[in-house]
Amino acid sequence: MNLIKIITIFCCIFFMIFSLSGQGRNIKESVGVDKEPPRDNFYDRYLHTEKRVLRYDFIHEKDVFWEKRTSRLIDVREKQNHIFVNEIKPFITVLLDATKNGDISLYHVIDDKFSQVLTVDEINAIINTIDTVCVYDPESFKEICQPVVNEFNPEDIKKYRIKEVYFFDEETSKMDVRILGIAPIIDRYDDDGNYLNSGPMFWVYYPKIRESLAREEVFNLNNDAIRFTWEDIFEARLFSSYITKESNVFDRRLKDYISSPMAILLESDKIKQQIFNFEHDLWSY
Repeated sequence: MNLIKIITIFCCIFFMIFSLSGQGRNIKESVGVDKEPPRDNFYDRYLHTEKRVLRYDFIHEKDVFWEKRTSRLIDVREKQNHIFVNEIKPFITVLLDATKNGDISLYHVIDDKFSQVLTVDEINAIINTIDTVCVYDPESFKEICQPVVNEFNPEDIKKYRIKEVYFFDEETSKMDVRILGIAPIIDRYDDDGNYLNSGPMFWVYYPKIRESLAREEVFNLNNDAIRFTWEDIFEARLFSSYITKESNVFDRRLKDYISSPMAILLESDKIKQQIFNFEHDLWSY
């Protein structure tokens, strides 16, 4: 009787081992069956990668009856501008990726006329800062200093500056606006963490980056099937901003001669209204 029990237990153990080994074989054989990763959709999305931008109409100098240059500030903390800091791909990352791919060049902030192209070393120095960290060796009690690279954090960019030109075209008899450049604004601090100032990191020539922006999708609040692109955002003016500078003889910004933030916003609206009134007064009703 004991022999029968021993044989029965042995057969059960053997059957269990055989079953587990078979399952292990099936798992190993099933690994790598899906050669393509699953898609988070029921159809392929590729139209945005093939999108081409519409070229601007040719403007002759003799047809520009009037123009005014302005600078605008986009604050990404405003609700309408949250797309600039989306978690999938912030706008600053779009600019840096286009630079790494060789699609665009970055220009020095020495002026806003795109006169000096930044080198690769200069770009790396702007994006990744280097700090020196010193520690003491517990054995020799000597101070050892080593450089530490601080990787760029896209969340540090909270504002963007836009350089644009309003002009009246006599050939088409309409007021139009063209964006010339975009500059991300970054806050600067000293070694002790005290705030120093804020200013542009670099300038991007907007007409050259339109092709790259047209291939980058942006979240559409009203329709997930039809996404915007960054080129749509700028061309359709789907962002919130305010004027910080208009062309003047002293090349001053509004904050250079207006101290109150509320007064700056009121002056910004005043400049905007003056541009509208100029076009409106050209016509008689």
